[in-house]
Amino acid sequence: MTITKEDLLEARYRTEKYIHNTPVLSSSTFNSAIGGSIFFKCENFQKAGAFKSRGAINAVFSISSQEISKGVATHSSGNHAAALARAAYLRNTKAWIVMPENAPKVKIEAVKNYGGTIIFCKPTLSARESALQEIIDKTGAIEIHPYNNEKVIAGQSTAVQEILEVIPRPEIIITPVGGGGLLSGSALAAHHFSPGTKVFAAEPLNANDAFLSFTSGTFIPSVNPQTIADGLLTSLGDITFPIIQNHVNKIITTDERSIIKAMKWIWERMKLVIEPSSAVPVAAIFNNPEIFQNKTTVVVLSGGNVDLTKLPWQ
Repeated sequence: MTITKEDLLEARYRTEKYIHNTPVLSSSTFNSAIGGSIFFKCENFQKAGAFKSRGAINAVFSISSQEISKGVATHSSGNHAAALARAAYLRNTKAWIVMPENAPKVKIEAVKNYGGTIIFCKPTLSARESALQEIIDKTGAIEIHPYNNEKVIAGQSTAVQEILEVIPRPEIIITPVGGGGLLSGSALAAHHFSPGTKVFAAEPLNANDAFLSFTSGTFIPSVNPQTIADGLLTSLGDITFPIIQNHVNKIITTDERSIIKAMKWIWERMKLVIEPSSAVPVAAIFNNPEIFQNKTTVVVLSGGNVDLTKLPWQ
């Protein structure tokens, strides 16, 4: 299935009643340090605290009333879990969420607050997938994959559609990359609505499977990634990887110390609560200012769900 321009526009129309059109902010201090015009799309202010609400809403509200009656299910470390639980609540249906037993407490509580049923598993992809399959076999629920789903990707594109109404034709848009849903949606939105805009991604060096896959042209899975950016632990999918190959210009990796430094900087200077995954593209800009000098760049701050008892600088 090809995700078309019309699919992106339909996602915008379908989701706009249920999500925030989040603000785009800037920092003169950051601009001066980098030597460019840097803007921040604040998805930390999004419903359920992350961009994931966009894709979850689009996917769940694309399902017919008859099909949705058996509920939806997914596996997720947190942000997609909460977003899907909320979307299911809005459609008056059930959500079964498989979560790794080491998922952040703040994200577990968010799923519970939206009425999702949590099934815990070992923190491995195989454990997550097998637990999810058991639920689907038992309940008949429809799987809404966190990123490897056309409707989810189209939903994520709405963040960039909003950006382009505020910052026409930015030279660069940069997002974090884990499974590639946000990056794929962003790249497709830029391709269809601002073809002169380059799309970059940022990824932790300790979880650099997307970088390796992108540079080699061959899918390389994530194997035992160890990074503070808990939202970026997953491998690319067979839908997201080709989109990224075709429409993304560059993937930049960042070390753990730089991610923590960038996260702390955003908290202190911009007074924005962002989670580590959101800080990864900020760190990429800090570490590579020459790429962004004299350019207009928009950073997607992907979310703000942080366990306040486990801040990385404490």
